[in-house]
Amino acid sequence: MKKSNLSFDDLLNNNWDYVFKFLLKKTNDDFLSEEIAIQSFSKAFEKIDLFNEKYKFKTWIISIAKNQLNDYLRKNKIRFENIENIKNESYKENSNPEQELINKEKYNHLNDKIDELKPMYRQILKLKYIEDLSINQISKKIDQPINTVKIKIYRAKKILSDILELK
Repeated sequence: MKKSNLSFDDLLNNNWDYVFKFLLKKTNDDFLSEEIAIQSFSKAFEKIDLFNEKYKFKTWIISIAKNQLNDYLRKNKIRFENIENIKNESYKENSNPEQELINKEKYNHLNDKIDELKPMYRQILKLKYIEDLSINQISKKIDQPINTVKIKIYRAKKILSDILELK
């Protein structure tokens, strides 16, 4: 595999199932496996100049996926515990008008931040999370390949996350 002949779509199409299934075995979670796989391929494409052609590409991409998964688990260990607490509290407070107002304000704030994104990222996030469309449906609606949609969602979420951390 020559680096000069590589395209991002080739990387994804030839190795997606392999990496996704590897991650799925580790996480037992389709959504998380997909997210980590997207991050792994994105990182591989950014660092393709570091790939040593003496070795198999699949070995390299799996090592990137392992590292991405480990980073994700380390960073989100506390968040998972907090999410469970929030879920439990939200059921208790669901009838609380004050909490409903706070949730609405958070939702509006998030929408405002989404509106600050470039139109391409804004559209893709709204289709995914506001209209609750599947990646397949988004792909058809905006007439782009599924893998491109996955990468755009990942990038949009990353940019939005950076914007929200700056507040």
